[in-house]
Amino acid sequence: MNKTLAITGLAVETAEGKEILRGVNLVVKPGEKHVIMGPNGGGKSTLAMVLLGHPGYKVTAGKIKLGNTDITRLPANERAKLGLFLGFQYPVEVPGVNFASFLRLAVNAKGQGNISPLALRKELAETAKKLAMGADMTTRALNEGFSGGEKKKSEILQMLILKPAIVILDEPDSGLDVDALRYIAENIAGLGKDTGMVLVTHYQRILQHLRPDFVHVLIKGKIVESGGAELAEAIEKKGYEKFQK
Repeated sequence: MNKTLAITGLAVETAEGKEILRGVNLVVKPGEKHVIMGPNGGGKSTLAMVLLGHPGYKVTAGKIKLGNTDITRLPANERAKLGLFLGFQYPVEVPGVNFASFLRLAVNAKGQGNISPLALRKELAETAKKLAMGADMTTRALNEGFSGGEKKKSEILQMLILKPAIVILDEPDSGLDVDALRYIAENIAGLGKDTGMVLVTHYQRILQHLRPDFVHVLIKGKIVESGGAELAEAIEKKGYEKFQK
Protein backbone atom coordinates (compact mmCIF):
# COMPACT_ATOMS: atom_id res chain seq x y z
CA MET A 1 0.00 0.00 0.00
CA ASN A 2 2.25 2.72 -1.36
CA LYS A 3 0.49 6.09 -1.09
CA THR A 4 1.37 9.75 -0.64
CA LEU A 5 -0.58 11.98 1.74
CA ALA A 6 -1.05 15.47 0.28
CA ILE A 7 -2.60 18.28 2.34
CA THR A 8 -3.27 21.50 0.43
CA GLY A 9 -4.49 24.80 1.90
CA LEU A 10 -6.31 23.05 4.72
CA ALA A 11 -8.47 25.38 6.82
CA VAL A 12 -10.54 24.00 9.69
CA GLU A 13 -12.89 25.31 12.35
CA THR A 14 -14.74 23.76 15.27
CA ALA A 15 -18.46 23.06 15.23
CA GLU A 16 -18.86 26.35 17.10
CA GLY A 17 -17.11 28.26 14.31
CA LYS A 18 -13.70 28.82 15.93
CA GLU A 19 -10.95 28.76 13.29
CA ILE A 20 -8.02 26.51 14.23
CA LEU A 21 -6.14 25.56 11.05
CA ARG A 22 -5.46 28.39 8.60
CA GLY A 23 -4.04 26.95 5.40
CA VAL A 24 -1.85 23.94 6.17
CA ASN A 25 0.24 22.50 3.34
CA LEU A 26 2.09 19.22 3.79
CA VAL A 27 3.17 16.30 1.60
CA VAL A 28 4.15 12.98 3.17
CA LYS A 29 5.62 10.44 0.77
CA PRO A 30 6.03 6.70 1.42
CA GLY A 31 8.89 6.05 3.84
CA GLU A 32 9.14 9.66 5.03
CA LYS A 33 8.99 10.54 8.72
CA HIS A 34 7.54 13.98 9.46
CA VAL A 35 7.40 15.53 12.94
CA ILE A 36 4.99 18.33 13.87
CA MET A 37 6.01 20.55 16.80
CA GLY A 38 4.67 23.78 18.22
CA PRO A 39 3.31 25.48 21.34
CA ASN A 40 0.02 24.52 22.97
CA GLY A 41 -3.05 25.63 21.07
CA GLY A 42 -1.33 25.80 17.71
CA GLY A 43 -3.48 23.13 16.06
CA LYS A 44 -1.26 20.03 16.20
CA SER A 45 -3.81 17.62 17.66
CA THR A 46 -6.56 19.18 15.56
CA LEU A 47 -4.57 18.42 12.42
CA ALA A 48 -4.20 14.78 13.50
CA MET A 49 -7.91 14.45 14.22
CA VAL A 50 -8.98 16.14 11.00
CA LEU A 51 -6.81 13.85 8.89
CA LEU A 52 -8.82 10.90 10.20
CA GLY A 53 -12.16 12.63 9.74
CA HIS A 54 -13.18 13.62 13.27
CA PRO A 55 -16.80 14.83 12.99
CA GLY A 56 -16.27 17.61 15.55
CA TYR A 57 -14.35 19.70 13.02
CA LYS A 58 -15.40 21.36 9.76
CA VAL A 59 -13.08 21.72 6.77
CA THR A 60 -13.75 25.19 5.36
CA ALA A 61 -11.07 25.21 2.65
CA GLY A 62 -8.41 23.00 1.14
CA LYS A 63 -8.06 19.36 0.31
CA ILE A 64 -6.68 16.10 1.73
CA LYS A 65 -5.63 13.40 -0.73
CA LEU A 66 -4.36 9.89 -0.05
CA GLY A 67 -2.80 8.54 -3.20
CA ASN A 68 -5.21 9.43 -5.99
CA THR A 69 -8.24 9.63 -3.71
CA ASP A 70 -9.67 12.87 -2.33
CA ILE A 71 -10.54 11.93 1.27
CA THR A 72 -11.48 15.44 2.48
CA ARG A 73 -15.14 14.51 3.02
CA LEU A 74 -14.83 10.78 3.67
CA PRO A 75 -15.88 9.34 7.07
CA ALA A 76 -13.19 7.97 9.37
CA ASN A 77 -13.87 4.29 8.64
CA GLU A 78 -13.39 4.80 4.90
CA ARG A 79 -10.12 6.65 5.48
CA ALA A 80 -8.91 3.79 7.65
CA LYS A 81 -9.75 1.24 4.96
CA LEU A 82 -7.73 3.28 2.47
CA GLY A 83 -4.67 3.09 4.72
CA LEU A 84 -4.72 5.88 7.32
CA PHE A 85 -4.00 5.09 10.98
CA LEU A 86 -4.31 7.42 13.98
CA GLY A 87 -2.58 6.75 17.29
CA PHE A 88 -4.52 8.75 19.88
CA GLN A 89 -3.00 11.04 22.46
CA TYR A 90 -5.38 9.58 25.03
CA PRO A 91 -6.36 6.03 23.95
CA VAL A 92 -9.74 5.01 25.33
CA GLU A 93 -10.79 1.80 27.04
CA VAL A 94 -13.37 -0.30 25.18
CA PRO A 95 -14.93 -2.67 27.75
CA GLY A 96 -16.36 -5.89 26.36
CA VAL A 97 -14.43 -5.74 23.06
CA ASN A 98 -11.66 -8.34 22.93
CA PHE A 99 -8.33 -6.91 21.74
CA ALA A 100 -7.51 -9.76 19.33
CA SER A 101 -11.04 -10.00 17.93
CA PHE A 102 -11.12 -6.24 17.34
CA LEU A 103 -7.83 -6.35 15.44
CA ARG A 104 -8.89 -9.35 13.35
CA LEU A 105 -12.02 -7.49 12.24
CA ALA A 106 -9.92 -4.43 11.42
CA VAL A 107 -7.38 -6.42 9.39
CA ASN A 108 -10.09 -8.26 7.45
CA ALA A 109 -12.03 -5.02 6.81
CA LYS A 110 -9.09 -3.72 4.79
CA GLY A 111 -10.00 -6.25 2.10
CA GLN A 112 -6.58 -7.85 1.83
CA GLY A 113 -7.81 -11.37 2.58
CA ASN A 114 -9.05 -12.91 5.80
CA ILE A 115 -6.56 -13.72 8.54
CA SER A 116 -7.36 -16.71 10.73
CA PRO A 117 -7.60 -16.36 14.53
CA LEU A 118 -4.61 -18.69 14.91
CA ALA A 119 -2.44 -16.73 12.48
CA LEU A 120 -3.37 -13.45 14.15
CA ARG A 121 -2.62 -14.77 17.64
CA LYS A 122 0.83 -15.84 16.47
CA GLU A 123 1.52 -12.45 14.88
CA LEU A 124 0.22 -10.64 17.95
CA ALA A 125 2.47 -12.64 20.27
CA GLU A 126 5.55 -11.95 18.15
CA THR A 127 4.77 -8.25 17.81
CA ALA A 128 3.96 -7.82 21.51
CA LYS A 129 7.45 -9.09 22.36
CA LYS A 130 8.97 -6.24 20.36
CA LEU A 131 7.14 -3.79 22.63
CA ALA A 132 7.84 -5.69 25.86
CA MET A 133 4.09 -6.17 26.35
CA GLY A 134 2.75 -8.91 28.61
CA ALA A 135 1.54 -12.01 26.79
CA ASP A 136 -1.94 -11.66 28.30
CA MET A 137 -2.55 -8.13 27.07
CA THR A 138 -4.15 -9.08 23.76
CA THR A 139 -6.48 -11.61 25.39
CA ARG A 140 -8.19 -8.86 27.41
CA ALA A 141 -10.72 -6.18 26.49
CA LEU A 142 -9.21 -3.40 24.40
CA ASN A 143 -7.15 -1.12 26.69
CA GLU A 144 -9.32 -2.03 29.71
CA GLY A 145 -7.29 -1.75 32.90
CA PHE A 146 -4.16 -0.80 30.94
CA SER A 147 -1.76 1.77 32.36
CA GLY A 148 -1.03 4.91 30.36
CA GLY A 149 2.14 3.41 28.95
CA GLU A 150 0.40 0.13 28.11
CA LYS A 151 -2.28 2.01 26.20
CA LYS A 152 0.38 3.76 24.14
CA LYS A 153 2.04 0.40 23.42
CA SER A 154 -1.38 -0.96 22.46
CA GLU A 155 -1.71 1.77 19.82
CA ILE A 156 1.69 0.95 18.34
CA LEU A 157 0.89 -2.78 18.37
CA GLN A 158 -2.29 -2.10 16.40
CA MET A 159 -0.29 0.02 13.95
CA LEU A 160 2.27 -2.74 13.38
CA ILE A 161 -0.42 -5.35 12.76
CA LEU A 162 -2.53 -3.19 10.44
CA LYS A 163 0.44 -2.03 8.31
CA PRO A 164 -1.14 1.26 7.17
CA ALA A 165 0.06 3.45 4.31
CA ILE A 166 0.19 6.59 6.46
CA VAL A 167 0.64 6.64 10.25
CA ILE A 168 -0.47 9.69 12.28
CA LEU A 169 0.69 9.61 15.89
CA ASP A 170 -0.55 12.24 18.33
CA GLU A 171 2.00 12.59 21.14
CA PRO A 172 2.89 8.89 21.43
CA ASP A 173 5.65 9.87 23.89
CA SER A 174 3.47 11.66 26.47
CA GLY A 175 3.42 10.10 29.92
CA LEU A 176 5.95 7.37 29.14
CA ASP A 177 8.83 6.20 31.27
CA VAL A 178 12.28 5.87 29.71
CA ASP A 179 11.97 2.19 28.80
CA ALA A 180 8.48 2.45 27.30
CA LEU A 181 9.60 5.45 25.26
CA ARG A 182 12.52 3.50 23.85
CA TYR A 183 10.41 0.49 22.86
CA ILE A 184 7.79 2.64 21.19
CA ALA A 185 10.30 4.87 19.39
CA GLU A 186 12.31 1.93 18.09
CA ASN A 187 9.20 0.30 16.64
CA ILE A 188 8.09 3.56 15.05
CA ALA A 189 11.58 4.01 13.61
CA GLY A 190 11.33 0.53 12.09
CA LEU A 191 8.39 1.41 9.85
CA GLY A 192 9.06 0.24 6.33
CA LYS A 193 9.80 2.22 3.20
CA ASP A 194 6.17 2.02 2.09
CA THR A 195 4.78 3.74 5.20
CA GLY A 196 4.75 7.51 5.66
CA MET A 197 4.49 9.02 9.13
CA VAL A 198 3.27 12.22 10.78
CA LEU A 199 4.24 12.40 14.47
CA VAL A 200 3.01 15.16 16.77
CA THR A 201 5.20 15.86 19.79
CA HIS A 202 6.15 18.58 22.26
CA TYR A 203 9.56 17.18 23.07
CA GLN A 204 12.79 16.32 21.34
CA ARG A 205 13.44 13.30 23.56
CA ILE A 206 11.60 10.79 21.33
CA LEU A 207 13.75 12.01 18.45
CA GLN A 208 16.84 10.71 20.23
CA HIS A 209 15.60 7.25 19.18
CA LEU A 210 13.80 8.27 16.00
CA ARG A 211 15.47 10.56 13.50
CA PRO A 212 12.89 12.35 11.34
CA ASP A 213 13.33 13.35 7.72
CA PHE A 214 11.41 16.59 8.28
CA VAL A 215 10.40 18.73 11.26
CA HIS A 216 7.63 21.30 10.93
CA VAL A 217 6.63 24.07 13.35
CA LEU A 218 2.87 24.63 13.56
CA ILE A 219 1.83 27.92 15.17
CA LYS A 220 -1.62 29.52 15.13
CA GLY A 221 -2.87 27.06 12.56
CA LYS A 222 -0.05 27.42 10.05
CA ILE A 223 3.26 25.69 9.36
CA VAL A 224 5.68 28.57 9.81
CA GLU A 225 9.00 26.71 9.52
CA SER A 226 10.27 23.40 8.18
CA GLY A 227 13.66 21.74 8.39
CA GLY A 228 15.50 18.60 9.36
CA ALA A 229 16.18 17.02 12.74
CA GLU A 230 18.38 19.97 13.67
CA LEU A 231 15.26 22.16 13.83
CA ALA A 232 13.90 20.07 16.72
CA GLU A 233 17.23 20.39 18.49
CA ALA A 234 17.15 24.17 18.11
CA ILE A 235 13.60 24.30 19.48
CA GLU A 236 14.64 22.25 22.49
CA LYS A 237 17.30 24.85 23.29
CA LYS A 238 15.57 28.11 22.38
CA GLY A 239 11.82 27.43 22.24
CA TYR A 240 9.35 28.94 19.77
CA GLU A 241 9.81 32.65 20.40
CA LYS A 242 11.59 33.37 17.10
CA PHE A 243 8.72 31.77 15.12
CA GLN A 244 5.94 33.71 16.84
CA LYS A 245 6.92 37.18 15.63
